[in-house]
Amino acid sequence: MSWQTYVDEHLMCDIEGQGQHLSAAAIIGHDGSVWAQSSTFPQFKPNEITDIMKDFDEPGHLAPTGLHIGGTKYMVIQGEPGAVIRGKKGTGGITIKKTGQALVFGIYEEPVTPGQCNMVVERLGDYLADQDL
Repeated sequence: MSWQTYVDEHLMCDIEGQGQHLSAAAIIGHDGSVWAQSSTFPQFKPNEITDIMKDFDEPGHLAPTGLHIGGTKYMVIQGEPGAVIRGKKGTGGITIKKTGQALVFGIYEEPVTPGQCNMVVERLGDYLADQDL
């Protein structure tokens, strides 16, 4: 299965059969290389990925400045240190799951809920981690 198929069928999928979808998603290597992304995923800056990786290594690194992706700032909310970073902006937000080699991103807006985004992103992240990816 191609990386793009993972994004298209597992991240940008219909959530719980309700006709709702994440607004953007991507799988990005730890080095910032794009493995696959939705057409709506923001153009990010390399330092944004560097900062995200640093927060996985040093939980709390992003809390004072916020999480930035594509120039959009998200307030960092409780995640799982070293495994999941979650951010909130208005009625939307972001979930990032770290695997052995990649970062799985999901960005959502209402009516998608934070819990739905977490479920979609973390389910694929856990699967990839189980495959040693």
